[in-house]
Amino acid sequence: MDTMRDRFVSVTSKLLDEDHRLAVVLAEITMDGFRPARQRHPDRVINVGIREQLLVGVGGGLALTGLRPVVHTFASFLVERPFEQVKLDFGHQGTGGVLVSAAASYDWPAGGFTHMAPGDVALLDTLDGWTVHTPGHPDEAEELLRHAYAAGDDKVYVRLTAQSNAAPRPVGDLRFQTVRTGSAGVVLAVGPLLDEVLAATEGLDVTVLYAATVRPFDDAALRAAVGRAAPEVVLVEPYLAGTSAAAAGQALMDVPHRILPLGVGRAELRRYGTMEEHTAAHGLDAASLRQRISGFLG
Repeated sequence: MDTMRDRFVSVTSKLLDEDHRLAVVLAEITMDGFRPARQRHPDRVINVGIREQLLVGVGGGLALTGLRPVVHTFASFLVERPFEQVKLDFGHQGTGGVLVSAAASYDWPAGGFTHMAPGDVALLDTLDGWTVHTPGHPDEAEELLRHAYAAGDDKVYVRLTAQSNAAPRPVGDLRFQTVRTGSAGVVLAVGPLLDEVLAATEGLDVTVLYAATVRPFDDAALRAAVGRAAPEVVLVEPYLAGTSAAAAGQALMDVPHRILPLGVGRAELRRYGTMEEHTAAHGLDAASLRQRISGFLG
């Protein structure tokens, strides 16, 4: 099976041929995949080199000319390093574009902490108006990328990862989906952690919601799920633990409830290891999740 990043290259290269408003800005990362598209469209596939602030600035500038920029590199270099440019060159200027990241929270542990970005979605939460997609399968990534490219002049972040669920789910309406129903509580699984959550909650009397789009937060779906179950909510996110706790609390502000936020911890894991070892170390594997969820629900 191809990866989300493979699908990003293929679908974007094809759409460059079809949509003359689309432009791709790169900072060396994934440049090899876009070489054929660059030969066809040298004016709309731009490689700025290892200059991430310039990467985002060029994307914002292209948006001012009426193009739909697609800005891509690893998440740590796309959101964290050039955060001021994201804030000013898109938000302050009132422009739109699509930021497409790779490497997620810890996809490439051998790269060290410089290549990890568990705080990317939390950072974007400090800004106004960003849609955030967190696909859990390459098919979902393709569908959400197409949606992002066609989304007028909106500001969209697509968070790609090497992690994947075994099968895709329909994500076209951008709403939270009910995967399993139960009465003891609600577990919201985000993106590539759905399979771990389903394995962790097997046999438990809980409702499982799935989110491939986390911003805007689907208040109505969470309220409806809590209305059919106990007001005990577990958030399982593939980035910084607690990132969506405020959004979930706002959605349930009129409902007495408890929230257990699970995700990537703040402590730096200095032994690089593998992606799977990082998942387990952060308590996001199925066995750890079952213990934590069961303990919370009592």
